[in-house]
Amino acid sequence: MATFKKNSRESQQLDTRTALFLAAVCSQTYLQFTNPSGLFLVPRNYTLVGTFNAQAYDQTEEAFGFLLTSEQSAVLAFRGSGSAVDWVSDFIAQQTPYRPVKNGGYTHKGFTDIYMSARDQVLALMEQLPPDKPLFITGHSLGGALATLAAADIAANTDIKSPIVYTFGAPRVGDPKFVRNYNNIVGTHWRFQNEYDIVPHLPTLVYQSPQTKKTYYYLHVKGEVKRSFKLGSVAANHVLPSYFNDLYVEEPIFALAICSEPPGWCPLLTQ
Repeated sequence: MATFKKNSRESQQLDTRTALFLAAVCSQTYLQFTNPSGLFLVPRNYTLVGTFNAQAYDQTEEAFGFLLTSEQSAVLAFRGSGSAVDWVSDFIAQQTPYRPVKNGGYTHKGFTDIYMSARDQVLALMEQLPPDKPLFITGHSLGGALATLAAADIAANTDIKSPIVYTFGAPRVGDPKFVRNYNNIVGTHWRFQNEYDIVPHLPTLVYQSPQTKKTYYYLHVKGEVKRSFKLGSVAANHVLPSYFNDLYVEEPIFALAICSEPPGWCPLLTQ
């Protein structure tokens, strides 16, 4: 994992090994969702602090992630879209005030509704962490949007002032005011984006709601890490294993090492 300057909001250096590890952690949020028992695999030297649920568009409560901890750091992971109702929420691109943060701007209503349904659980998990322990927040796709909303909330409203955020294939989350505020209060955000992945291009920079005809403006938060892989379909260009395999090329020995225990906890390698 990357080194961390305690109690600093300065941006931490991008670390490919940290990205690989966190992408693998993200993969377990999908297993948590699809496994009827909710069980998933925890990497070596980490223990589970707790899990959390959230409500998608139809108010169905679903598993949406977990908090892990080790002696060195903690990881808060959010799941991406795992059901049809999640995708409905993804496309409710009207905006709503981001109330957890003062002067927080406006954010995507679908993403914000999901995060707010989990917020009390997430903040309760944060209370179980020492404030000086490095916290990594991560998510893929919709999970990247939720990670972004959580990072702003945690940095503004808890004793953990310097979360480190790594997201993969995340969409835009908020308006220019939200982005300015976020970039100021969250020191480190690395946003991995495949140029052939359609999801990071949504919502569009200028979005007109088909329901209200109102126009909304969206920007990405800081920290773009450009990637380029084209795998023959919209889905293949977006799914988490594709991001993991793209990073694997840069650190194959490290990737194989972290994937060895427990066996099968990393996304499927295709190299």
